[in-house]
Amino acid sequence: MNTGDWAGRPLGTRTVGYDESDAILYALAVGAGADDLDLVFEDRLRVLPSFGLTLAQWAPDILAAAGAYGDAAVHGSQTLEVHRPLPRSGEIALTARVGDVWDKGTAAVFEVIVECDLFTAMWSLFAPGRGDFGGERGPSREPEPGRGRGTISAMSTFPTQAALYRLTGDRHHIHIDPEASARIGQPTPILQGLCTLAAATLVLARDRGAHPADLTSLRGRFSGPVVPGDVLELESWPEGTFDLRRDGVPVISDGKADFA
Repeated sequence: MNTGDWAGRPLGTRTVGYDESDAILYALAVGAGADDLDLVFEDRLRVLPSFGLTLAQWAPDILAAAGAYGDAAVHGSQTLEVHRPLPRSGEIALTARVGDVWDKGTAAVFEVIVECDLFTAMWSLFAPGRGDFGGERGPSREPEPGRGRGTISAMSTFPTQAALYRLTGDRHHIHIDPEASARIGQPTPILQGLCTLAAATLVLARDRGAHPADLTSLRGRFSGPVVPGDVLELESWPEGTFDLRRDGVPVISDGKADFA
């Protein structure tokens, strides 16, 4: 099958259920504290909007299982548009499809779009060796406008974070097994990109005087690895854009988070 033929392909519909314990586990995994009662206490619970991404993880997994790309593919970027708050528990019908497939020459970029009444999310997956199929290259990354120094905050991860986040659905071995992570050049298991992105929203909300459950949109490009236990530098600007760095090197770039 030509790589470009995957564009627009439906990936099916699934009804996914969860309860309050799942939402609380997720909040703890992305860095909520025991005193964040409206994130970790069922009597006051507000569900983090990014929790929806764990409910939709089956969609890019289906595309991989269908043979669109292999183990070398990496999560390039993520977007999330929130339509309505997630309920504390329940079932959600999710419909998934392949969006555009871009030809980058040595690689292809697959877009996986998941939609429901509550949110729309898009995974961008960079697949080495699947390019050069005669397709369009796709939009280029826009240069960042000149801007001054933003607000600097520390974002702490914790040593067991990747192991905990695995329980929300991302069981890729590179996040737990040193032998698996070593095969991609990482001697230590690395933190899931979606965990890092969601954790950043907690700090951003605090810095802006917003509630993290009031997130309305989110985007980020995964630029480098994070090791559980790292303390990262988060730089943000008033318009909602942000960068996240590890030892001065970007790990999330082109970030933007908006809150109601």
